[in-house]
Amino acid sequence: MRPTLSWTPTEDLLPGTTSLAPVADALSAGGVLVLSGAGISTESGIPDYRGEGGSLSRHTPMTYQEFTADALARRRYWARSHLGWRTFGRARPNAGHGAVAAFGRHGLLAGVITQNVDGLHQSAGSEGVVELHGSLERVVCLSCGAFSPRRELARRLEEANAGFEPVAAGINPDGDADLTDEQVGDFQVVPCDVCGGTLKPDVVFFGEAVPPQRVERCRELVRQAASLLVLGSSLTVMSGLRFVRQAAQAGKPVLIVNRDPTRGDRHAVTRVALPLGAALTTVAGRLDIPDDLVDGQVAG
Repeated sequence: MRPTLSWTPTEDLLPGTTSLAPVADALSAGGVLVLSGAGISTESGIPDYRGEGGSLSRHTPMTYQEFTADALARRRYWARSHLGWRTFGRARPNAGHGAVAAFGRHGLLAGVITQNVDGLHQSAGSEGVVELHGSLERVVCLSCGAFSPRRELARRLEEANAGFEPVAAGINPDGDADLTDEQVGDFQVVPCDVCGGTLKPDVVFFGEAVPPQRVERCRELVRQAASLLVLGSSLTVMSGLRFVRQAAQAGKPVLIVNRDPTRGDRHAVTRVALPLGAALTTVAGRLDIPDDLVDGQVAG
């Protein structure tokens, strides 16, 4: 589950370092499993939840319980998400995503697990990405289970809400735009076009469980990996932290690149407190991966 629990760093966490040598050494050895969080997408214009200026300071994410129980909450969510989807659709992979894709193409990775729902790893060229919390690219009907593309829902919402052009105060990592109730107004939600049921983005809301088969797939990747590299995640919620604990308990090195302390620091051999794009590009250079190949993932 993704509870809306807060977490306060404590004194027994690793101090941040600027040395990238352990990360480069782990990648050079191969078999690295990447676990990425919202911090890897901030350089693409998508905000973090908990970093500096994180959206949790001004925004409470929608919970599964509220979404399923309250029609007015669903209206607010879809109005905000419809507007936020336009921003997500314009986001492009950054150097961090490009470096991860380049590591994969050079055979250095055991896999990529992302807590993000933005699809930017795949856009950068990474293959076989496990989307732990789902993807905003898809919509699912809670009644009949039918899946459909988000772009098709966006078209239907545009038709049902002609002239809906509010200015949002901000966009959040879940694609939810900050709108007032007045701005939401009488926004019209559309039903499933198969059975008329309630539509939900195919993402794991806070308070909702990650599908067990997806969790097991991630656990298997941890078992197969030589080390775990966490990129841009505070590891505040258990959905990601459990894989860090699993790796550490198995004696596999855990390395973290995150500017702020994380809940997984006590399990890690190092935490690099540097901006992700620059850090991973530097590591790629140390591994003799040409800059144009890293940039090429972003351009592609």
